[in-house]
Amino acid sequence: MPRFHYRAQTAEGKRSRGVQTARDARHARQLLRARGLQVLALRPAFALNPGGWITPASLSVSQRVLLTRQLATLLQACMPLAEALHAVAAQSEARPVRQLMLDVAQRIAEGHTLAKALGHFPRAFPPLYCATVAAAERSGHLGLAFENLAEHSENQQLARQRIRLAMVYPLILMLASMAIVAFLLGYVVPDVVQVFVQNHQALPAMTQVLMALSEAVRRYGLLCLAAVGSSLLVLTLLLREPARRLRWHAVQLRLPVVGAVLRGSEAARAIRTLAILLSSGVPLVDALRIAAAVVVNLALRARLEGAVQALSEGDSLARSLERSATLPPLMLHMIASAERAGELERMLGRAAELQEKLLAARIALAVSLFEPLMLVLMGAVVLFIVLAILMPILNLNQLVN
Repeated sequence: MPRFHYRAQTAEGKRSRGVQTARDARHARQLLRARGLQVLALRPAFALNPGGWITPASLSVSQRVLLTRQLATLLQACMPLAEALHAVAAQSEARPVRQLMLDVAQRIAEGHTLAKALGHFPRAFPPLYCATVAAAERSGHLGLAFENLAEHSENQQLARQRIRLAMVYPLILMLASMAIVAFLLGYVVPDVVQVFVQNHQALPAMTQVLMALSEAVRRYGLLCLAAVGSSLLVLTLLLREPARRLRWHAVQLRLPVVGAVLRGSEAARAIRTLAILLSSGVPLVDALRIAAAVVVNLALRARLEGAVQALSEGDSLARSLERSATLPPLMLHMIASAERAGELERMLGRAAELQEKLLAARIALAVSLFEPLMLVLMGAVVLFIVLAILMPILNLNQLVN
């Protein structure tokens, strides 16, 4: 049922606010009046999407990490859950986050478990989060589970930041190079070459090629940019269809360098998720199903779902993952050894950590090779432009001599 935030006043003149569940706004006012409250303001808590889920503003990774870390600290200090949620809400400066925590506390007061209360906000708390909390509620180690979730989220955030920072300089270099070349071809080269054209001088082939490129940039440069932007927009709209997106993700895995990076990144994410869920007490089949759901690439997700089916039919984890062809051989060997030794949880964490380090090293190597490659390419383009301009000048000097 929809939920409404209200501000009301009692018969004694005391102000109060809270959340009321009702069929609609009129029903909410009737319920509040039945409680002896005079309604001053009433608004829907959140709108309902077509699927029926309540959709609050989604939490960013940093906001979720902060909330999780605060809850872990308060719960490990033996503070009751309801008080911890209200304390976290009071500490939050962002109004949507504060209201989200109050809504979670309200659902717990209505008799829901914490995992079910968090599950009503799927854009804020992903399935991994809710499954870990549900397992921790059964085992009674809720504070430790929030601590593990906070560390996991922080590690993911640091990994994303390292990749973004590593890509900043190459992207700036590439964009600056393209802008400089476009400026030279569009404004500088035509004025310089026009002098030779007016003198009816025979131009070298290199200069003629440069003139043709310059004319193309001046006439069709903006049109090409508009075409590229339109193509990206159309591609984005087409990829909203699951079947096309699945085929596109399968193509990505077959690309020479990008495919290996994507495969390693998704494998590390899935195995790290599996390790956290198993350490929280989630059954292996359910943990692998949730780990498959966090994989972004749809082709790899379908393979992992096949591994879930094989595992539920009695196959071993290593054998199921080997048939799915989703993990690197080293990770499969580590998982198989861990199953035989009975140390699956610890070994999964080590395998994910090793894969993340290998992936970071591969990305760093690619970025380190990209920078000199861009410099060499930019130097070659500038050399071509300079030679195309200087060759007619040298020919003119020879004729004068």
